[in-house]
Amino acid sequence: MTPTSLQAASAPPSSLLGRLKLPNTFVLIFGLLVMIAVLTWFVPGGKYATVMVDGKPVIDPASYQAVASHPQGVAAVLMAPIKGFVEAGLIIGFVLIVGGAFAVLQATQAIDALIKSVAQAHERSALVRALLIPGFVGLFSLGGATFGMAEEAIPFVLIFVPLALALRYDTFIGVAIPFVGSQVGFATAFLNPFNVGVAQGLAGLPLFSGLGYRFVCWLLFTGVTIAFLMWHAARIRRHPQSSACFEDDQLRRADLDLTAMRAFTGIQWRQRLVLLAFAGTLVTMMVGVVKFGWYIEEIAAVFLAMAIGVGLLARMGADAWVQHFLAGAKDLAGTALVIALAKGTVVLMRDAQIIDSLLHSLAPLVASEHATLSLYKMFGIQSVINFFIHSGTGQAALTMPVMAPLSDLVNVSRQSAILAFQFGELSTPIIPTSGITVGVLSLARIPFGRWVRWMLPLQVAFVVLALIMLALPTLAPQWVGW
Repeated sequence: MTPTSLQAASAPPSSLLGRLKLPNTFVLIFGLLVMIAVLTWFVPGGKYATVMVDGKPVIDPASYQAVASHPQGVAAVLMAPIKGFVEAGLIIGFVLIVGGAFAVLQATQAIDALIKSVAQAHERSALVRALLIPGFVGLFSLGGATFGMAEEAIPFVLIFVPLALALRYDTFIGVAIPFVGSQVGFATAFLNPFNVGVAQGLAGLPLFSGLGYRFVCWLLFTGVTIAFLMWHAARIRRHPQSSACFEDDQLRRADLDLTAMRAFTGIQWRQRLVLLAFAGTLVTMMVGVVKFGWYIEEIAAVFLAMAIGVGLLARMGADAWVQHFLAGAKDLAGTALVIALAKGTVVLMRDAQIIDSLLHSLAPLVASEHATLSLYKMFGIQSVINFFIHSGTGQAALTMPVMAPLSDLVNVSRQSAILAFQFGELSTPIIPTSGITVGVLSLARIPFGRWVRWMLPLQVAFVVLALIMLALPTLAPQWVGW
C-alpha cells in the first residue's frame, strides 16, 4: 500500500470534529501562557485568608478581600516555564528516574518476554481476550479509587502501548488502560484519602462516610470505561485502518518483531526473577502508599531500587546499567519539559494573585431554585477549577471550605457537594494544563488534538452519567442514604 493510499485508508470521517487541528502540545500550552498573561491585566487580584484546623491550613470563606493584582508581562511569560520546572521538580524527577528504571528493566527483555507470552495466550484463548481489558482497567481504576493512583500510572504506558500493538489493538488502547483507568478511579473514588478523605475532613463529615453510593458510582464509571475500550478494541481488530494512529502504529509494530513473537518458546528463568522483582516493586509501592503515606519521593526511590536489583539479577555490568538508565531518562526529557510548561500556567496565575478572585467570582453562581441545579453548577465550577488546579488535595483545600457551607445555603447535602468536587476531575484526561495528561501523551507520542477527538465520546458519557448520579441524592435520597 502506498503512503497516499495508506493515509486515505486511515483518515477519519469527514466532519467538523475530524477536521479539527490543534497545534503541537508545546505551542498549545505556551499559547495558554500568553492568554493567561493577558487575562491578568483585566482580572482583579483577590485573596482568602487561611486558618489552621487540625494542623491543616483551611481557607476562611468569609475572609476574601481584594488585593493588588500583579499583571504578568512578557518577562513573566518567559520565566513561567523555568518556575514551573522548579515547582514540578518532584514529578519531573519522578518521570526521569522511572524512565531510566524502565529502560534498565526493558534491557533485560523480561517485559518483552511477558508481552510475547500474553500475546500468545491472547491468540489461543477466548477467555484471555475477553478478560484482558476489563481486568487491567479494573485494577488501575481500583488503584485510583483506593490509594489515589495518578502519577504512578505514567510508567505503565511504556508497557501497555507495546502490549496493545502486539495484540492488534492500537496506541489509544495502550494509553487508556493505565491512564484513563486510573483517572476514572481517582475521580469516582470511595476510599481515596487524597481527595475524598481531605474533602470530608474539611467539610466536617466522618471519614469515608457515604461509601456505598460512591462505590456504586465507581462501578458504573469503570464499567462505562471498560465498555468503550472493549468496543474500540473490537473495532480496531476488525478494521485496523480505522484507527487515527494506524500509520504510526504500523511503524511501531515493525519494531516489535512479531515474527519472533510467534516463535516465542517461553520466559527464561532469569527473566522470571526480573519479573518477580518488578511485581514486588508494584506491591511495595501500593503498600507504601496505602499504609505509610508514601508519595513521589518514596515511589521514585522504590523504582530506583528496582533498577539496581534488576541490573544485579540480569548480571548487567555497571557501565551498561548506567548507559541504559541515562538513555531511558533522555527519552523522557521532552515529557519533563511539557510537564514544566503545564505547571507554568498555574504559576503565572498564582503570581498574578487572580486564582482566589476567580474562585470568589464563581461561587455566587452556585445558588439556584432547585438543589439538583445547584449541584450541576458545582460540578461545572469544579470542572473549571480542575482546568487550573490538578491536585485533588489542593482542590479540596481550596474549594471545600467554600462549597461545604455554601451547600447548606442552597439545600444540598455536603456529601453531594463532595461528589460534585470529585466528578469535576473527570475532565483531567482531556485538559492540556494537566502535567499528567500531557506527560502521558508526550510519552506515547499522541498529538493532543488526536487524543481529544478519540476521547470525546467517552467524555460525553462521563458527563451524562455524572449528571444522573448527582441528581439521585436530591431526587431520591432514600435510595442513596445521604
